[in-house]
Amino acid sequence: MRTETPREAGMLARQVLAQASGKTQTELINGSELYAQDDVIEKAEMMIARLAKGEPLAYVLGEWEFYGMKLIVTPDVLIPRDDTCAVAEIAIRQALFLEETPRILDLCTGSGCIGLAIANRVKDAKVTLADLSREALAVAKKNVQLHKMSARVSCVCVDAMKAPPAFLGKFDMIVSNPPYITTKEMGELDISVKDFEPHMALWGGSDGLDFYRAISSNAHTCLKPGGYLCFEFGMGQGDDVCNIMTEAGFTIRERVKDFNDRERAVIAQYCKED
Repeated sequence: MRTETPREAGMLARQVLAQASGKTQTELINGSELYAQDDVIEKAEMMIARLAKGEPLAYVLGEWEFYGMKLIVTPDVLIPRDDTCAVAEIAIRQALFLEETPRILDLCTGSGCIGLAIANRVKDAKVTLADLSREALAVAKKNVQLHKMSARVSCVCVDAMKAPPAFLGKFDMIVSNPPYITTKEMGELDISVKDFEPHMALWGGSDGLDFYRAISSNAHTCLKPGGYLCFEFGMGQGDDVCNIMTEAGFTIRERVKDFNDRERAVIAQYCKED
């Protein structure tokens, strides 16, 4: 079990107390000489007990920040991670050069973090958040409402392993952070992930590539001519994912690394004539 440094422990304590009291960390520091009320202490103690059992801080707080946006998170969705900024960034860069009012589909959306980041930066984009989990979609809808994006962002239940339903229409771009953990890796996950985060959003089949095969082979049915497909992928999966996309008729345009200097995302363009 990892032990926090005094600095990390202090930051953790402030986050917990801020959430329990409904105050900002700045307000807590400015009022550090005041006593906490009993109900605040009780709520903070309950949160600390959850942390002591290994539950991730994001679930205990009920919120997490991604790409500069505060998002609601629950155990029904994966916790947005800094690694995922790589696919959000590459999608945003391309989306800014798409035709006016581009349509973008975020498959396996979870909390909606990627699609909402795109909608936040590409002000005329129309974004559809799609997931098979209705519980995850409920969280995504709350985040859409939280950021007042209901006019441009919608949520729909879609199985990424199947061809997208015709009613979705055509998109300029599909972006996805699909499940990519292998069967072997599932048994080796840290307790904070294995015991708390949704397995449905983690397991990608025996080799972790099931969703890449399905999405790549079906994407052309809902992409406009010359449309783009962006994927996040796991460590060491880049070549396999790109080969899958190439075989499905896509031309790889760029592969990028995350903040840890690990290859993490790819963008490709559909150039095959149907």
